[in-house]
Amino acid sequence: MRSRILALACCALAASVACNRTAPPKEGETAKPTVALVLKTLNSPFFIEMQRGAQAEADRQGITLVVQAAEREVDVDKQMQIIENLIQTKVGALAITPSGSKEIVPAILKANQAGIPVVIVDTRVETAAAMEAGIKIETFVGSDNYEGGRVAGAELILVTRSKANVALLEGIPGHDTGDSRLRGFKDATRDTPGIKVVASQTANWERDQGFNVFQNMLQAHPEIDALFACNDMMALGAMEAIAAAGKTGKIRVIGFDAVDDARKAIEAGTMIASVAQFPGEMGRLAVESASKLIKGEAVEPNQQVRIELVKKAEGAK
Repeated sequence: MRSRILALACCALAASVACNRTAPPKEGETAKPTVALVLKTLNSPFFIEMQRGAQAEADRQGITLVVQAAEREVDVDKQMQIIENLIQTKVGALAITPSGSKEIVPAILKANQAGIPVVIVDTRVETAAAMEAGIKIETFVGSDNYEGGRVAGAELILVTRSKANVALLEGIPGHDTGDSRLRGFKDATRDTPGIKVVASQTANWERDQGFNVFQNMLQAHPEIDALFACNDMMALGAMEAIAAAGKTGKIRVIGFDAVDDARKAIEAGTMIASVAQFPGEMGRLAVESASKLIKGEAVEPNQQVRIELVKKAEGAK
């Protein structure tokens, strides 16, 4: 009896494995092309939305989409390892959101050497490092982070009537995305003497670090009455620190990405604004571009996705 049960269990397991295996192409058919999307992390609503957009386009085009990411955005080594493993599997194209603008260069070079076209999404590769290594990037898909930072700075000037003690929560140091947003914000506020930056520190894009870093900022600089965070996750963490300090409504907060929780905070009046980037559209364009490259078609070298300032509608309660 035991041997009969064991045999049935083995048959069931074999059937289960077979159901989860992609069927080989029939005679006369070709295998579906495979595009690998390597994200910084999947622990962020921004990248989850990017994955959705990419998957929808892959389904539309009949492409197999493989999505992989490290647990944390700061884990550059893990992302490099993921890319190298995907190169070994000989995917048709790679779409990458780099965790490090410089660090990603050797992995791109390996993809070039393997004849795998590379699409860079959201975060640009550092120009000098790319030129020095002689790498080839087929296209960049993303928004203008500098312009987004500039828009955030202009909004802060408006809502504070040109007078504020500002804290800045930065992204990963040396990372093009955060650096561009900060530069845009500072350029927008540079000629407004009443806007004073009293504290600036990285929180590595993460919500829990946003809480801890901003809590320390408030203790060191109780005069802070405005905050620009280079992404919404850090902004949302900072808002938890603001609430813990009993200062909700007293500190004007502007974020970046316009994720769902940030939009809810804007409607609730606890966040002033956030800059939307439309990551779903980035994912769609990345897969569309990868598909064209696999087919040998040309793509535009720079594909800009629009940005938009999201704030509470005038007159809304």
